[in-house]
This record gives sequence, structure tokens and C-alpha cells, in this order.
Amino acid sequence: MSTKKSKGRPPALNWLDLVPEVVREWEHSGDGMVVLLKPKYNHPFFKRHVLPRLIRPNYKLKLDAIGSFIIENCDGRTSVRELGEKLKQHFGESIEPLFDRLQFFMQQLENNRMIRYKGLPG
Repeated sequence: MSTKKSKGRPPALNWLDLVPEVVREWEHSGDGMVVLLKPKYNHPFFKRHVLPRLIRPNYKLKLDAIGSFIIENCDGRTSVRELGEKLKQHFGESIEPLFDRLQFFMQQLENNRMIRYKGLPG
């Protein structure tokens, strides 16, 4: 029995082994929570000609304690599995169901182009 790889399909990936990294700017608010900065425009023309003229060129998305902890640990070295373990150690049982919540939040970050996974295209 041969084990052929199917053409055009990437090998199956385990989401827990992926390594996320933040690709947008972020800052800490006065109370220590993370504030993500999302540009108001993504089109190259607007980024070049409109954003520099705006007083507030970014939307500011303030995260709660769990979201802040996740962003601070998406450093491009920590896998999703390790991130889950850190969350469990820091927040205890209050974070359950841990991986369901983590997956939903990470999907939202990826859909809004706030993070990317190292080693994956795009």
C-alpha cells in the first residue's frame, strides 16, 4: 500500500501546532489591557493619501483580560497548544471551555487580519 500525497492539497495541519503572531500594531491602555489598532482603510490609495491626513487613522479595539493575555503571548514562538496551557495556568477553571473559546477568538483575529500563523501562506 503506497502513501501518495494528493496533488494541490496541503498536508493536514493540527491547529494546536500552529504558531500565531500579531501583525497589527497594539498598545496597552491605562488599565493594562491591550488595545488593538486597526487601520480605517486598507486600500493602497486610501492608505497613502487619506490615512496620513486623519486625526485618528485607526479603530481602537480594547480587549478584556483574556484577549489581552492572548495578544501578549502571540509572539511568533508560542504554539496554540502552549498558549492554551499558559491560559489554563493563569486563569484556572474560569477559562473553560478553554480550546473552544481560544479557537473562536483566534478565528476572529485571523478573519480581521490581526494575526497570521507562521509558516502558512497569507
